[in-house]
Amino acid sequence: MKKKITLKQIAKELDVSISTVSKSLRNSLDIGEETRLKVQAFAKFYNYKPNNIALSLKNRKSKTIGIIIPEIVHYFFSTVINGIEQVANENGYSVIICLSDDSFDKEVLNMEMLANGSIDGFIMSLSKETQFKEDFHHITEVINQGMPVVMFDRVANEILCDKVIINDKQAAYDAVQSLIDKGRKKIALVTTVDYVSVGKLRTDGYTKALWDNEIPFDENLIIKIEDVDTCEITIEQFLKDKTIDGILAVNELFAVTSIKAATKIGLKVPEDLAVIAFTDGIISKYATPTITTVSQSGIKMGNKAAKMLIERLESEDSDDENYKTEVIETHLIERESTEV
Repeated sequence: MKKKITLKQIAKELDVSISTVSKSLRNSLDIGEETRLKVQAFAKFYNYKPNNIALSLKNRKSKTIGIIIPEIVHYFFSTVINGIEQVANENGYSVIICLSDDSFDKEVLNMEMLANGSIDGFIMSLSKETQFKEDFHHITEVINQGMPVVMFDRVANEILCDKVIINDKQAAYDAVQSLIDKGRKKIALVTTVDYVSVGKLRTDGYTKALWDNEIPFDENLIIKIEDVDTCEITIEQFLKDKTIDGILAVNELFAVTSIKAATKIGLKVPEDLAVIAFTDGIISKYATPTITTVSQSGIKMGNKAAKMLIERLESEDSDDENYKTEVIETHLIERESTEV
């Protein structure tokens, strides 16, 4: 049985552009007869079958960018969208936003729907379920058909495409180091499950900071939250059972929930418990006490992702596979939750 072939592979084998292959397969008179027949014969021999995603190619410009994110309520993702829109609008592009709701199936459906002629390229952050399944066929299929993809925040090393990230491991390391510098020794980590890439990297940074400061690592001080709806109960019980003096939370929700739970059982923040969160959003600025945060610079991340995608879309050498990973700098914003 012959291996399934893509438009991109046909173009490479015959030394023509993806657009030429697409037009030849649609019998377009824009392409010379010799080239058309050669492409059609090659495709027939390899039993090439077009799919929904292949229907949207670069010869059908929509000047629209598709954005797929796990959730909209998260302040970080809303700032990334703002950053993308700024650059997109400046360059004459519109955006369409879809939510995966952290569902693999919904992510796949979103990609198929948008790729069917609606957009020119994707900017996306992976759903939790996609990272858990480690199934990226829908993304590789889009890329193989000549449609550029830029991934941000939650990315997969297995996918060859442009990416925009922060150094999650170093950011977590620096946050924990700041707690240690303030005299905290029993530091807990409130994080996501391991298959979410950013959660795993932040766990690695947390662990390394402890080791480098010769503080014994205790895996029982890591709380892995899978169900956000019950995280308050989980964190409150943890604080009752453990004696700790610092918390690094991988998002604002976990941080403010930790502060609420601590107050409920009689702990004072920051006197008894110092708290740092990732994402410098509205919650951190207006919580009581205000929360020290790792700023992820969502606007900058969105700006960079949009620039990278538009450069791909408008480049004459759009099939160039020299993909880049841009790292956005983070910094710690000190507030009341760590200042005694």
